[in-house]
Parts: sequence; C-alpha cells; structure tokens
Amino acid sequence: MAGGWSRDGAVNEQIEASISDELARMRARRAPQGESAEDCAECGEPIPQKRREALPGVKLCVDCASGRDRRQVARGGINRRGSKDSQLK
Repeated sequence: MAGGWSRDGAVNEQIEASISDELARMRARRAPQGESAEDCAECGEPIPQKRREALPGVKLCVDCASGRDRRQVARGGINRRGSKDSQLK
C-alpha cells in the first residue's frame, strides 16, 4: 500500500529503521566500557569484586545503579519525518 508520494513498503522500512536504531542505542547504553571503578562514582562505597568481574567498566554500586535505572527519562520530540511523534504514541 503506497501512501501519497511514498513507495510501497516505505512505512515498514521506516518502522524497522526506528526499531533497529533504538535497539542499537539500548545496547550501547547497557555495555559499560573501560576499566571498572573500585569505588562508586556517586556514593563512594566500594564496588564488590564479583560485580566488577561480571560487568567490566562498571562505575556504580548496585544501590546507585538501581536508583538510576528507576528514574524515568522523558523521550519524545521529533520522529524521522521531522514532525512531532504524538501520532506514534
């Protein structure tokens, strides 16, 4: 089904591209890189050796990391076509 000036399958391609972009962003965010810190960057408590081995590059203790994960991040704004994404919600 073509819509207006778009070719067949253009909408599906846009959806697939949006999904793959979001997955790549999530994977990059989840994977800490570099040397693990021995002390938490937020509270200064020591990070257990087992956690540093399990997550190379970790900078936060379990409590601070779980607190940061609980915070909601407002996402939205502009979609690929340059218009507000309210129609996608």
